[in-house]
Amino acid sequence: MNRITVLLADDQTIIRDGLRALLEANSDIHVVAEAKNGMEAYEQTGVHHPQVVLMDIRMPQMGGMEATRLIKQDFPETAVLVLTTFDDDESILGAIANGASGYLLKDISGAKLSEAIRDAVQGSVILPGNIAAKITKHIGRQRWTEASLSDFTQREQDIIRLLMQGKSNQEIARTLFLTVGTVKNYISQIYGKAGITDRANAILYFKELGF
Repeated sequence: MNRITVLLADDQTIIRDGLRALLEANSDIHVVAEAKNGMEAYEQTGVHHPQVVLMDIRMPQMGGMEATRLIKQDFPETAVLVLTTFDDDESILGAIANGASGYLLKDISGAKLSEAIRDAVQGSVILPGNIAAKITKHIGRQRWTEASLSDFTQREQDIIRLLMQGKSNQEIARTLFLTVGTVKNYISQIYGKAGITDRANAILYFKELGF
């Protein structure tokens, strides 16, 4: 029997050890690699080509949101399931916008996690009711301004791309050699042009715009 191949991406060793033991208790699931940050997850995906990556969101060096985007860009056949403790709107919408096949919280049972992995391999999108409700809430209240890429300056587009990677204002400032105050001003201008008020809606808006 061909087993489903899985890569575990989490910065905590004890979490990876627990997940490996739990998943390999299933005869049809095999953990082929582990990663302690998003960059390792991306690199190990290129080496092992797992069918599923279990991805934490907040990790050092590269977070799960950016790693998901890169994996889906370069290895689209691999499904990414986010497994995290964070259920804020920005993380949920960012993960889905970047190509994740599902968003699960770490209080999930072992049986349900194993079933989610099987479903992801079949092409299903796995969103528990409370997570799906958050997405529906944002989609339902969209009242966005019509805009195109040309409406945003090059600097604004640079900031938008970093926002889409889940970067904080401080991280954007360091990357672009700006002050945090300047970044906040740019973000306010971006939101004004788009007719949005928060990062969660910004992720949905700019995904639609092609970022």
